[in-house]
Amino acid sequence: MKRRGVGYSSIYYGTGYGNGFPDESRAKAEINKNGTFTIYVGATEVGQGAYNVMWQIAAEALGVNIELITIENSHTELYPDSGTAAASRQTYNTGNAVLSACEKLRESMIYALSLEGEKEIEFQGIGIKTAGKLYSFEEIYIRMVENSCDTISEGYFRAFSSQLDENGQGNPYWPYVFATQKAIVEVDDETGKVDVLEIVSCNDSGKIINPDLAEGQVEGGSVMGIGYALMEKVEIENGKIKNLNFSDYIIPTALDAPRIKVNFIECEESSGPYGAKGLGEPAMIPTAPAIINAIYDAVGVRITSLPATCEVILEAIKEKECKNL
Repeated sequence: MKRRGVGYSSIYYGTGYGNGFPDESRAKAEINKNGTFTIYVGATEVGQGAYNVMWQIAAEALGVNIELITIENSHTELYPDSGTAAASRQTYNTGNAVLSACEKLRESMIYALSLEGEKEIEFQGIGIKTAGKLYSFEEIYIRMVENSCDTISEGYFRAFSSQLDENGQGNPYWPYVFATQKAIVEVDDETGKVDVLEIVSCNDSGKIINPDLAEGQVEGGSVMGIGYALMEKVEIENGKIKNLNFSDYIIPTALDAPRIKVNFIECEESSGPYGAKGLGEPAMIPTAPAIINAIYDAVGVRITSLPATCEVILEAIKEKECKNL
């Protein structure tokens, strides 16, 4: 018969390279002759939304309409090193580098106008309003060149971490991301089949810069966690992987995706860009232990190796029954 169980798990995750390894990001911001802006940043876009996040940070920091900004992240001759798209670090690390570059360029624009005697400067998306007039960004560019002000600025950020001392104390990572997930499952104790009915995910990743992208990240991570918990197994024989294709290496499909409820607890990180932290791996890490705890709640067996396939669960149930005889 099918038995229902509920399981929980909580994690904390240190983002970035950690343990004192130099985790550095660089970016450049430029105002162009036609009044548009270009952000040069090596934030590799692999579907996680780095392009959009850097775009939003730049628009906010510069005080200009987002349509005037282009992100250049596909030409290594043009943009500086921003580090890897790994360790859930791009929003925090590279976002800070973009923020730094844009703040410097903004100050350069303000300084150019101050040399013209302008006061009460206010950025209005399509230009800069002063007590005297509204300057378009094309005009701002001209003023910057005439006054020998920088039209391109560089931003740099290095995450704070240190190696542990002889007593195991220090700051091996920074910042930390927190998450808790709840999983509801049904386990068929005659076949060992597990159906995940619902995942509830609560995440502290600081200020959420793009809520839609962040929600999608958690949903995708949760489904990946289901695969890790119940399906995905690399089979190796004589040092070679046997199941090289998706015909025999099973991953979740849309039909395996349960109801997923996503909640964000926005505890802003003072050192992050506008209070943001990371979200990549922490979206996935709590899922498997929550499911395994739910299986235990349902049928009373503790699974200690993954994936928890039908065969693994049936064997655990049989062992439990034998012990109870």
